[in-house]
Amino acid sequence: MGAARANPEREICGLLLGRDQDVLEVCVAENIADRPDKRFEIDPAILIGAHKAARNGGISVLGHYHSHPDGMCEPSAYDADMALDEGALWLICTADGRYSLWRAGREGVQGCFAKVDMHIVE
Repeated sequence: MGAARANPEREICGLLLGRDQDVLEVCVAENIADRPDKRFEIDPAILIGAHKAARNGGISVLGHYHSHPDGMCEPSAYDADMALDEGALWLICTADGRYSLWRAGREGVQGCFAKVDMHIVE
Protein backbone atom coordinates (compact mmCIF):
# COMPACT_ATOMS: atom_id res chain seq x y z
CA MET A 1 0.00 0.00 0.00
CA GLY A 2 2.20 2.74 -1.33
CA ALA A 3 -0.46 5.37 -0.57
CA ALA A 4 0.06 4.82 3.18
CA ARG A 5 3.78 5.40 2.72
CA ALA A 6 3.12 8.54 0.65
CA ASN A 7 0.64 9.91 3.24
CA PRO A 8 1.98 8.83 6.63
CA GLU A 9 0.22 11.64 8.49
CA ARG A 10 -3.33 10.59 7.52
CA GLU A 11 -5.35 7.42 7.15
CA ILE A 12 -5.81 6.30 3.57
CA CYS A 13 -8.77 4.07 2.71
CA GLY A 14 -10.65 2.17 0.04
CA LEU A 15 -12.71 -0.89 -0.74
CA LEU A 16 -11.81 -4.55 -1.17
CA LEU A 17 -13.81 -6.02 -4.05
CA GLY A 18 -14.05 -9.66 -5.02
CA ARG A 19 -15.90 -12.95 -5.13
CA ASP A 20 -16.31 -15.48 -2.34
CA GLN A 21 -13.22 -14.90 -0.18
CA ASP A 22 -10.92 -13.70 -2.95
CA VAL A 23 -10.09 -10.01 -3.17
CA LEU A 24 -9.78 -9.28 -6.89
CA GLU A 25 -9.63 -5.48 -6.91
CA VAL A 26 -8.83 -2.60 -4.63
CA CYS A 27 -10.88 0.58 -5.11
CA VAL A 28 -9.19 3.71 -3.77
CA ALA A 29 -11.52 6.13 -1.96
CA GLU A 30 -11.07 9.56 -0.47
CA ASN A 31 -10.96 9.70 3.32
CA ILE A 32 -13.65 12.26 4.17
CA ALA A 33 -13.38 11.92 7.97
CA ASP A 34 -13.29 15.11 9.99
CA ARG A 35 -9.99 13.91 11.55
CA PRO A 36 -8.21 11.95 8.79
CA ASP A 37 -5.11 11.77 11.00
CA LYS A 38 -7.07 9.67 13.54
CA ARG A 39 -9.84 7.87 11.64
CA PHE A 40 -11.25 7.15 8.22
CA GLU A 41 -14.56 7.48 6.46
CA ILE A 42 -14.92 6.18 2.92
CA ASP A 43 -16.47 8.61 0.45
CA PRO A 44 -20.15 7.51 0.33
CA ALA A 45 -20.32 8.02 -3.44
CA ILE A 46 -17.58 5.39 -3.92
CA LEU A 47 -19.28 2.97 -1.52
CA ILE A 48 -22.73 3.37 -3.05
CA GLY A 49 -21.32 3.07 -6.56
CA ALA A 50 -19.52 -0.16 -5.67
CA HIS A 51 -22.68 -1.69 -4.18
CA LYS A 52 -24.74 -0.66 -7.23
CA ALA A 53 -22.14 -2.21 -9.55
CA ALA A 54 -22.25 -5.44 -7.52
CA ARG A 55 -26.06 -5.57 -7.77
CA ASN A 56 -25.71 -5.20 -11.54
CA GLY A 57 -23.41 -8.22 -11.85
CA GLY A 58 -20.10 -6.67 -10.81
CA ILE A 59 -17.84 -7.98 -8.11
CA SER A 60 -18.94 -7.70 -4.48
CA VAL A 61 -17.75 -5.39 -1.74
CA LEU A 62 -15.96 -7.77 0.65
CA GLY A 63 -14.68 -5.09 2.99
CA HIS A 64 -12.24 -2.23 3.01
CA TYR A 65 -8.70 -1.19 3.81
CA HIS A 66 -7.25 1.68 5.75
CA SER A 67 -3.94 2.73 7.23
CA HIS A 68 -2.89 3.51 10.77
CA PRO A 69 -0.49 6.47 10.90
CA ASP A 70 0.50 5.48 14.45
CA GLY A 71 2.10 2.31 13.08
CA MET A 72 -0.25 -0.16 14.80
CA CYS A 73 -1.15 -3.02 12.47
CA GLU A 74 -4.23 -4.25 14.29
CA PRO A 75 -7.75 -2.91 14.76
CA SER A 76 -8.20 0.06 17.07
CA ALA A 77 -11.04 0.71 19.52
CA TYR A 78 -12.46 3.15 16.96
CA ASP A 79 -12.36 0.40 14.31
CA ALA A 80 -14.33 -1.84 16.66
CA ASP A 81 -16.97 0.87 17.10
CA MET A 82 -17.30 1.11 13.30
CA ALA A 83 -17.38 -2.65 12.58
CA LEU A 84 -21.06 -3.00 11.76
CA ASP A 85 -20.94 -5.54 8.94
CA GLU A 86 -20.25 -8.91 10.49
CA GLY A 87 -18.07 -10.91 8.14
CA ALA A 88 -16.57 -7.86 6.39
CA LEU A 89 -12.83 -7.89 5.74
CA TRP A 90 -10.63 -5.16 7.25
CA LEU A 91 -7.16 -4.81 5.78
CA ILE A 92 -4.98 -2.56 7.94
CA CYS A 93 -1.67 -1.25 6.64
CA THR A 94 1.07 1.00 7.97
CA ALA A 95 3.42 3.52 6.36
CA ASP A 96 6.35 1.15 6.90
CA GLY A 97 4.78 -1.54 4.69
CA ARG A 98 3.24 -3.90 7.24
CA TYR A 99 -0.33 -5.12 6.84
CA SER A 100 -2.78 -7.51 8.46
CA LEU A 101 -6.20 -8.83 7.50
CA TRP A 102 -9.13 -9.15 9.88
CA ARG A 103 -12.76 -10.27 9.71
CA ALA A 104 -15.41 -8.43 11.71
CA GLY A 105 -17.38 -10.73 13.97
CA ARG A 106 -18.60 -11.10 17.51
CA GLU A 107 -15.38 -11.70 19.41
CA GLY A 108 -11.62 -11.45 19.17
CA VAL A 109 -9.23 -8.48 19.05
CA GLN A 110 -10.96 -5.31 20.31
CA GLY A 111 -13.96 -7.54 20.95
CA CYS A 112 -14.93 -8.13 17.34
CA PHE A 113 -12.05 -8.96 14.97
CA ALA A 114 -10.61 -12.34 14.04
CA LYS A 115 -7.23 -12.49 12.27
CA VAL A 116 -7.44 -13.88 8.74
CA ASP A 117 -4.60 -15.62 6.89
CA MET A 118 -3.74 -13.73 3.75
CA HIS A 119 -2.15 -15.05 0.58
CA ILE A 120 -1.04 -12.53 -2.03
CA VAL A 121 -1.11 -13.75 -5.60
CA GLU A 122 0.43 -11.53 -8.23
